[in-house]
Amino acid sequence: MEKIKDSELIINADGSIFHLNLKPEHIGDTILLLGDPGRVAEVSKYFDEITIKVQNREFCTHTGTLRGKKITALSTGIGTDNIDIVINELDALVNIDLENRTIKKEHHALNLIRIGTSGALQEDIPVDSFVISSHGFGMDGLLHFYQSEKFRDLEIENEIIKQCSWPNYFNKPYVVKAPGTIYDTLKEGMFTGITGTACGFYGPQGRKLRLGLQIDDLNERLTNFKMGNTRITNFEMETSALYGLSALLGHNAATCCAIIANRIAKQYSSNYKLAVDKLIQTVLNRVC
Repeated sequence: MEKIKDSELIINADGSIFHLNLKPEHIGDTILLLGDPGRVAEVSKYFDEITIKVQNREFCTHTGTLRGKKITALSTGIGTDNIDIVINELDALVNIDLENRTIKKEHHALNLIRIGTSGALQEDIPVDSFVISSHGFGMDGLLHFYQSEKFRDLEIENEIIKQCSWPNYFNKPYVVKAPGTIYDTLKEGMFTGITGTACGFYGPQGRKLRLGLQIDDLNERLTNFKMGNTRITNFEMETSALYGLSALLGHNAATCCAIIANRIAKQYSSNYKLAVDKLIQTVLNRVC
């Protein structure tokens, strides 16, 4: 079997994977992904025991046990570019023999659950409520760098282009359904719908400070999108890459977000940290 070259799979001197600084034994099969490194401790404080703590750049990892189950909390930082690093390196930890640099014969599937914050694009989704993403809608173009077509929902993609009058100078949208079964485990009591993954916080999410926007009514176009009973519920910055790469690599994935702002009603949570903490506890109770 051909070995993966040193420049393609970078291993640190201690045998850990390049960016995450993790070894295979450092992670559980269920991994909670947080954007903020400071939020990792807000998850791991609920573990019965913390056995591993690793920090490199924005990537902070705590692994421990909860009710007898090995579980990991890991921060990704902001954006789909960071998700590209995190998911590829997590997959390498379980599906590549790092010592021999060869792909393992037996595939190992992870449960990857993003716990994040988000802005609602529908007026009926109140602040401090929870949204679980049925699909990730990418505005960033990341998945087009991979052989991804058979994993994408081309029908929804084409409808977004049509209904939202998507400009051809924007990245072509890509849409991926939540891969695996973890979505069904988590969805009870949450709003569901397509999550728009923006490639920025300001202009790509329709915010206007000192710079003019190419499309002043972007949010209105996304809010008005409808395909059967499916609508675009919220904005954030990671889900499309999480769903796309997890589908390609054969992992289960879901994103659960606390709504800290309603972009249509122009409302913001008075204390979103309470909602995030409640979401963390809800997810932990459903997976452990």
